[in-house]
Amino acid sequence: MASFGRFVRLALGAWALLVLVMAAPALLGAQQVNPTASSVNERQLLQELDRIQGRVSIPDQRSSVLVQPQGREWREFRNVALRWIGGIAIVGMLAVIVIFYLTRGMVRLESGRSGRTIVRFNGFERFVHWMTATCFIILAISGLNITFGRPLLLPLIGYEAFSEWSQWAKYAHNYLSFPFTIGVVLIFLMWIGGNIPNKVDIEWAKRGGGLIGHDHPPAYRFNAGQKAIYWIVVIGGGLVAATGYVLMFPFYVTGIEGMQMAQIVHSIVGVLFVAAMIAHIYIGTIGMEGAFEAMGSGDVDVNWAREHHSLWLDQKSAQSGSSPSQSGHAPAPAE
Repeated sequence: MASFGRFVRLALGAWALLVLVMAAPALLGAQQVNPTASSVNERQLLQELDRIQGRVSIPDQRSSVLVQPQGREWREFRNVALRWIGGIAIVGMLAVIVIFYLTRGMVRLESGRSGRTIVRFNGFERFVHWMTATCFIILAISGLNITFGRPLLLPLIGYEAFSEWSQWAKYAHNYLSFPFTIGVVLIFLMWIGGNIPNKVDIEWAKRGGGLIGHDHPPAYRFNAGQKAIYWIVVIGGGLVAATGYVLMFPFYVTGIEGMQMAQIVHSIVGVLFVAAMIAHIYIGTIGMEGAFEAMGSGDVDVNWAREHHSLWLDQKSAQSGSSPSQSGHAPAPAE
């Protein structure tokens, strides 16, 4: 009888277990296993919230965002589109300059040097220019390293050297942004009066600015080309400074989406800025005879001023009470 009772208890236990297993799906309901449930929920979250976001217990609630589609679009821009934009702009500008130099050569001073000079930029103006220019060159090199360093420089110098270089480039990029910004502000204040477009600039542009042929259209202290560079520096410099500080001090002004947009603006304006400054450097050095002296010593030959800025020379001569055609008398300094 004891063995029979044990057999009955085992049979009842087995039957109860079988009933429980068969009833489990009904009892669990929505908790049953669905191998595609996570992907379905992910699609639903992206459609409803345009992101995947959970809950966090730390104070920074922004860390709860796990996936946001704009981040993938930003990464595609940074790794693909930006390299094309920067490469075309910078390499294209270099190609145009080389072709122009080979066909036109240096713009020579046709009337020769007179031996008399006139002050074009005073010491403070030159200091601000060179401070801003030096910072810009370092900022440009260190900034381009972020976009082009890994595919171009890393294979040449190796991981260790590239890591060390990139770290110092980052420090330079961050800290030199402050004197660069100050320089842009000072340039805006110093030269705004002479860089308002006027009718003379239209005629200067129509005649090719003296770069085509041997024409020398009249211009005041700043011609149309220099005014274009001025506004590129002021507007472009202002944009890269503002967006750069948004990135340097993250989340103080905007969220992650705003920072991604700031990086896009910063990088596009930055590479176009570099391309424009390459043209400016070319004209100010090997592109035009006597041009470097304006920012070098601050003095330019009177004949250079007559060929490239005749209206400005007339103004300075009128202020000094002398004629620009008089020999042996240098016009008054243009302070």
